[in-house]
Amino acid sequence: MGQKKDLTGSEKSKIVRYLAEGCSSLKIAKLLKRDHRTIKGFIQNSQQGRKKRVEKPRRKITAHELRKVKRAAAKMPLATSLAIFQSCNITGVPKSTRCAILRDMAKVRKAERRPPLNKTHKLKRQDWAKKYLKTDFSKVLWTDEMRVSLDGPDGWARGRIGKGQRAPVRLRRQQGGGGVLVWAGIIKDELVGPFRVEDGVKFNSQSYCQFLEDTFFKQWYRKKSASFKKNMIFMQDNAPSHASKYSTAWLARKGMKEEKLMTWPPCSPDLNPIENLWSIIKCEIYKEGKQYTSLNSVWEAVVAAARNVDGEQIKTLTESMDGRLLSVLAKKGGYIGR
Repeated sequence: MGQKKDLTGSEKSKIVRYLAEGCSSLKIAKLLKRDHRTIKGFIQNSQQGRKKRVEKPRRKITAHELRKVKRAAAKMPLATSLAIFQSCNITGVPKSTRCAILRDMAKVRKAERRPPLNKTHKLKRQDWAKKYLKTDFSKVLWTDEMRVSLDGPDGWARGRIGKGQRAPVRLRRQQGGGGVLVWAGIIKDELVGPFRVEDGVKFNSQSYCQFLEDTFFKQWYRKKSASFKKNMIFMQDNAPSHASKYSTAWLARKGMKEEKLMTWPPCSPDLNPIENLWSIIKCEIYKEGKQYTSLNSVWEAVVAAARNVDGEQIKTLTESMDGRLLSVLAKKGGYIGR
């Protein structure tokens, strides 16, 4: 009987079945017409099973190294754990240990999307705060645009999935599916709009002014009293379509000029209370990872969410301006928390 090196999958299955029936290795070798040593070797290897992995001793971090890691993590908040430890010349630390150490130092948070402030920006923000420190902000109309997409601000969602449960399926679209541009304003405890920008329209000076004429001025502003119009201050940010000579001249013809048109400091989304309104609306329309199948459906969700925002919420936002101005001055023009 010749010795063969390898057993086939079928032969291995038969060996297991014969062993379960109580056959000896010698009897199995005779039944399969294989060398006894081959059968015996397979049985011994199967009984040994997998070798246990030898746990390597973990690299211990000294107090001095820990301080170095903390300083490096503060300087490199978006770096990987490996890059942070390498910058401190600390090697031999496994990833699990690195992550555990960094978790004890700080929480993982998304990077904030806002422009960096240079010295000129900070000075202009301080000048703006000083100029409007005694302003009656109940007479200021805060305006801005927001783009809403079909799948949420970042296009993905996460949640808690229990053991044995499958994660819910989310729609995937090529090119993101597009979105809707929305304009709105808030004054005292009142919401102006929201108004939908026509699909495919990109704001330039002319289209922006025409949009304001068709929505804000015709549908809201014209209904207000003369005394209200006399005291109202119009606020808009420094987007090119807002701050152009054409738009400034057009608004002046509408009576929004000099003190009635608020000057706005650069790079200051944190000072506009309507940004908080957008957060409220987005939390509502995208709750539980909701997605939309059409631009009309997401627009309807925006309108419904805006309708649920009550006057007290809006009043809280507009009355926060005095505190924001003081915070800007206290931080010497730096960003404030929203």
